[in-house]
Amino acid sequence: MVQNNNGEKLEPEPAVQTTLNAIFFSMELSRSVWMITSILPGGGERMSRHVLKAGDVAGLLDRLELLRKKAKKRTGSEFPFVAVQEAGLDGFWIHRMLEQHDIESHVVDSASIATSRRRRRIKTDRLDGEMLLRALLSFKRGDPRVCAMVVPPTPEEEDRRRNSRERKTLVVERVKIVNKIKGLLFCQGVVGFEPLGRYRRKRFEELRTGDGRLLPPHLKAEIARMLDRIELILLQMKAVEKTRDELVASAPVDEKIPGCAARLMQLKGIGPDFAEVLWSEGLYRHFDNRRQLASYAGLTPTPWQSGSISREQGVSMAGNPRLRTVMVQISWFWLLHQPTSALSKWFQERVKLDGGRRRKPAVIALARKLLIALWKFIRHGVVIEGAVMKTA
Repeated sequence: MVQNNNGEKLEPEPAVQTTLNAIFFSMELSRSVWMITSILPGGGERMSRHVLKAGDVAGLLDRLELLRKKAKKRTGSEFPFVAVQEAGLDGFWIHRMLEQHDIESHVVDSASIATSRRRRRIKTDRLDGEMLLRALLSFKRGDPRVCAMVVPPTPEEEDRRRNSRERKTLVVERVKIVNKIKGLLFCQGVVGFEPLGRYRRKRFEELRTGDGRLLPPHLKAEIARMLDRIELILLQMKAVEKTRDELVASAPVDEKIPGCAARLMQLKGIGPDFAEVLWSEGLYRHFDNRRQLASYAGLTPTPWQSGSISREQGVSMAGNPRLRTVMVQISWFWLLHQPTSALSKWFQERVKLDGGRRRKPAVIALARKLLIALWKFIRHGVVIEGAVMKTA
């Protein structure tokens, strides 16, 4: 305590001035518990903590009401709530629940919060909760670079990209089973069998081992069950691809968003799979400029400069991995189907300067340029220079 000139005791002025007139709290989420770390107006730098059972929404709302009453008792005024949580396994349902109760909620990319490099890092839920709260306070004071806040998608936008992600999962499962079947048959001296062939069942019954024997009964039964799973996956993929075609042909849910996935298919070299992933994973969003778009895809460069040292570490890879992967794939297809476009010519000139040895780094740069060009094409109708459109 400090005293003024009249000898009256005064509360010490805190080092951190909380002048935003709100109750700030962070939520450190896990599968078993939620740790709520809060700071109240009039409480200086003191942070309080409370642990709830994971998923206890009623307990959370009761705790917030208790904090509201406590803040009113201290200051005589009521304050709104401002919340923050990390983007993680819980998705965005907690964020939406808080907004339904008129609570300002933020979702932060935890990797964007700076941590101490002086020593071996100490990590506990208590320290993580405090770190989240400090980042939120700095962000609300007007420091936009203290952390990166995630823009949560709407439930409709989140649900739409499930279709393309399910197809990717089915393709991975199919490849895994096909490779397993070929490996088992190769151990018996059998080559050339295609599990995805039209007459796979008939061919399977005719197979003989390298030394002329019938396939062993248990091995044959195991491979037959794998073929059953392949046929089920193929059936599911047909249903997913039917939904994909409907989604690509449909208009955007939000009428304010110009363009749609169908416009991407006007370009030669982009089919329904690429169009759906491009739209659902990134191009449906609003970006203020091309730097935001490239950063979201993780295709921005990461220079390392210190004194006389200056080198490039490659792309950041901090954005959406699905969008980044599909853009690299589209870039290779773009060189094949759009060889006369300005982007393809730029790539060929760039590779020629290095004697053709740096095609992979150059295609990453092409992916960034092509993503920006596709964004301008779908949003603003800017035709890519030299691009060939599909015939009607």
